[in-house]
Amino acid sequence: MTDTQRNPTDASGTLDEALERIHLSGPERDGWLSNHAPMAIEALVRHGHARVAHRWLDTYRPKLEDMPGSVAPVTALNWQEALGDISRVADWTAFFERETADRSWRTVLAGWWPRLLPGIAAGATHGAIRVGHAVRTLLEGEETAPRVRELAHALGYWAARHQPLPALERLAPAPDAAAALDRVPLIADQDGGIRSRFEQLTGFPDWPGRAPSGPEAARAAIEELVRAATHRYATHGHADPIMLVHAATAPNAVLRTLPALPGTLWTPSLHAAWAASAAVTSAYGPREAQPVTEHLTTAQATPVAQHPQEVFERAAAHGDDHTIKFADTALDVGDAAALVAAGRAIELNTPAW
Repeated sequence: MTDTQRNPTDASGTLDEALERIHLSGPERDGWLSNHAPMAIEALVRHGHARVAHRWLDTYRPKLEDMPGSVAPVTALNWQEALGDISRVADWTAFFERETADRSWRTVLAGWWPRLLPGIAAGATHGAIRVGHAVRTLLEGEETAPRVRELAHALGYWAARHQPLPALERLAPAPDAAAALDRVPLIADQDGGIRSRFEQLTGFPDWPGRAPSGPEAARAAIEELVRAATHRYATHGHADPIMLVHAATAPNAVLRTLPALPGTLWTPSLHAAWAASAAVTSAYGPREAQPVTEHLTTAQATPVAQHPQEVFERAAAHGDDHTIKFADTALDVGDAAALVAAGRAIELNTPAW
């Protein structure tokens, strides 16, 4: 682990400067596409690539759209009627900016996490993922105004796109996370947008089965899920290289948020993380796996071990936002199989430049 990873305070101020630029924009573009700039920039800075962050943003910024106008203020009394209404995203953002100005961001997060968690599918899970990146910066670095504001923007986006999954049957239990992902039934029609796909979900394997014995057991189970989903991308990511990264990055965002939450919320967080990962797997997963060895040259009998930072440098040079975020999660997992999976994302996704 590098010094940047241990203490990503970003003495250069690059992250805060970039966030201030990003906050001039809304959370989506072209209708349903999420604004990935805050997540990708945070990962770049964290892993020692602050020098390219503004160049990356200069390339990405023309894709973004201005924040929509206000409809009516969201308040503590009327928030339920605005939940899941994307036309109210500016109102939600302003609400959370007020909340985090008046109270500790930890208090605001703990109060709203259980309200938002049932809608973890919001924005193809990007609401939760953006929160996870924002919380990481606040936990591991300075609590600057742009970083607290980023959490407000992330929570506002999640609330505006809040999307509960349909009622799901608990299918036969699986012994571990990898087996549970293998047993997720794929939806019948893997065409159309994510909403139509999620509407076809009917049930997931019962994992992890019995309720965890406590918060630490719940955390360990989420770690197992993130590891399994990251490894699985190497053999299954070809079906939809962009969307399937979220089977790993969504539960990892939950994992990153746990230290800022009361222990009583960790088990519900586990169940939501599993639902998000399973939903993406069901909606976009392939019928058949592709062994990793099929993608190696003749001279490579087995995947070549790489240093984690070398893998992230390749992802940063590649420039694709999803590839950067997935490599960031792969480095959190940290084992050889995760790094191979990150390499597959670099191969499968289209470079940004």
